[in-house]
Order: sequence, then C-alpha cells, then structure tokens
Amino acid sequence: MSFDYQPILKGELVELRPLRAEDYEALYAVASDPLIWEQHPVSNRHEEAPFRSFFEASLASGGALVVLDNTAQQMIGSSRFYGYDPTRSEVEIGWTFLARTYWGGRYNGEVKRLMLRHAFRFVHTVVLLVGFQNIRSQRAVEKIGGIRVGTRPDAGGRASYIYQISAA
Repeated sequence: MSFDYQPILKGELVELRPLRAEDYEALYAVASDPLIWEQHPVSNRHEEAPFRSFFEASLASGGALVVLDNTAQQMIGSSRFYGYDPTRSEVEIGWTFLARTYWGGRYNGEVKRLMLRHAFRFVHTVVLLVGFQNIRSQRAVEKIGGIRVGTRPDAGGRASYIYQISAA
C-alpha cells in the first residue's frame, strides 16, 4: 500500500487538508511573524522571498498540509509528510509551524497526533528532524513522545537531530 501524503485529517481543535496554491496569502500572513522562525535554521523565512521558496517547495513536495483552527475557521500553520521509505517502514513529519497564539497548548499536540495516527496506517516509524539550535521544536517533539536517536542532514543539507516515534 502506497503512503497517502495528503489526507484530510480532522480533530477536535484542528483540521489538516492538502496545501493549495491559493493558500499562499493566508499562510504567509501566519508565517510573516519573525518570532516563529527565530530558532529555525532559516531564520528569515518570515520575509517574502524565503517564504515564497518554502511555499513553492511545500507545494512541489506533494505532502504539505495546512492547519485550520476549527473554531475560528482560519489558517494557523502548516506541516508536511516527506520521505516515505517502505523498506524501512518510515516517513518523516516536519516543516511544522503554527501562529504564536497557538503555541504551548494543545494545538501542536493534536496536529502531530492526527499526523502520527495517519502515518502509522502505513509505517512503523515516524522520523522528525530538528535543527540543533531549535530548542523550542526539540521540546515540542519530546513532549509528543519523540526520542532523539542521532543526527543527520535534513532535506536542505543542514545538520539536525533525528527524533523517532514508533507505532505502539
């Protein structure tokens, strides 16, 4: 069975759906906050040119999802599935960002739980890569059960910690 990179996933707080070209303005409105990117390896992604490159790569990946707040009915971020490897029975979840007003609560947890539940229909292991300086994301991944197992370059060639979450 081939991995479904762009499902529609619904939870109590959020809905995830495939990223579309017409989502650019709404997603950039969220991503234009410099504090979202301050610990990220691409710390200027709040600027239009770097964000446009990120957005176009997200569309081209075929695995990008937008995150919608069910109550406010507005876009609050995005995430992505990447690198499905059937022989290793793994897929990566990454490129996640949320508007700051959604940090520290239940939103990221629900986004990741929905994505993990979906992924574990196809694989035994989910990999999350996090930059060395991105302490906030490291803590968020650990909070959802990620175990740091080593290092490797991310898709952009930057050294990153590898976190894994295995199916129960």
